[in-house]
Amino acid sequence: MRLNKFLSGLAAVLLAFSLCNAASAAPLTKIRTAWMDSYETFAMWYAKEKGWDKEAGLDIDILFFDSGMAILNALPAGEWQYSCLGGVPAMMGNLRYGTSVIGVGTDESACVAVLARPDNPVFKTKGLNPKHPGVFGSPEDVRGKTILCTTVSSAHFALTAWLDAVGVKPTEVTIKNMDQPQALAAFENGIGDFVALWAPHMYAGTDKGWKVAGSAALCGKGTPLVLVADTKYADAHPEITAKFLSVYLRGVEHLRTTSVDDLIPEYQRFFFDWAGKTYSKELARLDLESHPAWDIKGQLALFDTSKGMSTVQQWQADTAQFFASIGSITPDELKKVENASYVTDKFLKLVK
Repeated sequence: MRLNKFLSGLAAVLLAFSLCNAASAAPLTKIRTAWMDSYETFAMWYAKEKGWDKEAGLDIDILFFDSGMAILNALPAGEWQYSCLGGVPAMMGNLRYGTSVIGVGTDESACVAVLARPDNPVFKTKGLNPKHPGVFGSPEDVRGKTILCTTVSSAHFALTAWLDAVGVKPTEVTIKNMDQPQALAAFENGIGDFVALWAPHMYAGTDKGWKVAGSAALCGKGTPLVLVADTKYADAHPEITAKFLSVYLRGVEHLRTTSVDDLIPEYQRFFFDWAGKTYSKELARLDLESHPAWDIKGQLALFDTSKGMSTVQQWQADTAQFFASIGSITPDELKKVENASYVTDKFLKLVK
């Protein structure tokens, strides 16, 4: 009798063990994600380092791109299912490929800016436009100048807002399209009169002694980095999309609950290991302290439409209106994105 009970118990233990092994051996769902070398990517990189994607049943590839438009241009080839883009390429993504905004990475309005060398005459005039008292520049100091910028990006958005604030049309300057590292290096070598940069490249510029003529924040503009999905894939796989968001938000929680001093070594390693760049402790601290990040509660609040357009929809709608006003998108294109209906919280609501 005892032997039978022992054998029955042993069989139950072996069965449970085999079921656990079967569960742990369940194939992971591989997804490809596209990112730039900036703050918002750190949360996903850290989550991957900790193996949190595998705990969620995913195997997440984190692909490196130089700009949001480079990420966007890779979508037709099926290079990625999820990405993080600036508000400008996110808007263009919906226009071109019907992509959806499903979350928020960060807001860069305080750290995407137009910089100039300290001897530039632009710094003789401040607050010419009373609506933007912290902005430097006058039409005479800006017209005809050459500006280095990654076009169709948050830097381009900030640049255009700065030009508008100082009373200059984009057609009255020469804008040279370069990715951020190229623009930084070219400006250091004496090319161009101004350069538009986002963090951490903007901090690298100020570290060289360049001064901020105007930022998105100083010009009254928000420049979010948003999580973007290939809509067809996300709609076909809502549970995978929710898992992707949960992994990212787990990384965000680490950002929010860990002291900056403890984050700095990890942040430096992220840039060196993933992006191949070396940043000082001071630069890492500045970048970490300058960016907000939102947990699931904060994300849902940003996407809340109970009182009209959500905050994220308003950000995207403002971007569309602004680019339409300067002729960068047509009136017909504006009609497609002016209400930012491609911004959705339906996947955030599935996060467990």
